[in-house]
Amino acid sequence: MRVKVYRPFHIKIHFVGLGTRHAMSMDLLQVLIYTICCFAAMVTGAIGIGFPLIATPLLSMVIDVKSAIVLLLIPTLMLTLTNSFKGGPWKKSIALYWPLVIYGMIGNFLGARLLILVPAENFKPLLAFAIILYLISGRIGLDFSWVRRKQQVAMAFFGLVAGLLGGTVNVMLPALVIFSIENKMEKTITIQVLNSCFLFGKFIQGAVFLQAGLFTVEVLKLSIPLALVCLATMLMAMRLRNKLSDTVFRNWLKGLLLIISSILTFQFLVNYSQ
Repeated sequence: MRVKVYRPFHIKIHFVGLGTRHAMSMDLLQVLIYTICCFAAMVTGAIGIGFPLIATPLLSMVIDVKSAIVLLLIPTLMLTLTNSFKGGPWKKSIALYWPLVIYGMIGNFLGARLLILVPAENFKPLLAFAIILYLISGRIGLDFSWVRRKQQVAMAFFGLVAGLLGGTVNVMLPALVIFSIENKMEKTITIQVLNSCFLFGKFIQGAVFLQAGLFTVEVLKLSIPLALVCLATMLMAMRLRNKLSDTVFRNWLKGLLLIISSILTFQFLVNYSQ
């Protein structure tokens, strides 16, 4: 796979939101990519999760979705691995919710295979709809109390859905956030469990991409420096995390879901109007 962003000097970039082609200098494109990813890393440092959820839809406004997902694989792995070790006693958290991780890996494998066959843009409306449906569920009378009563079923359902979303549009977080909020999981446990799902899911996704020829040396040359800058940004922003209470943390997660669903909906509407 030759990702569009790696051609030297001047390249043609497809602006997904605009449906037109523009010439953009490599320098300007790299500035946009680094700015978007550093912003996502800063948010991740503050709340412990969210890097691919923020970076993917924003990057997909300047490069195609599949290129964005491949480019973000190494930064996501590096940030997730760091979060897993700095977030607390992850072994104890995984002992409680390991089926969620396993189902997430299965879903990631299926989603990554699907991404190779079907354009990722086709899944954006579904993701946006699912997020919005959850955010308004209390007002329209949807009951998610079954998540606490039927833990094994809930872990299978949300793990597979999260994996499928992670493999196709690179955002596992919405389904996992719903699971964690409904179970009233503590902040530390939430960060540990969700980052474990991200980490093992990314290993599966990376293996599928490597086998399909999408993950090349060309990609590594851009993604490794990007990952290091994002890691430094996240480590600086981590100082804010310990100041957040569990209630504020859950409210921030819901706000994050609202922002991302708005971006996805906007992109879909603009594309649909072309």
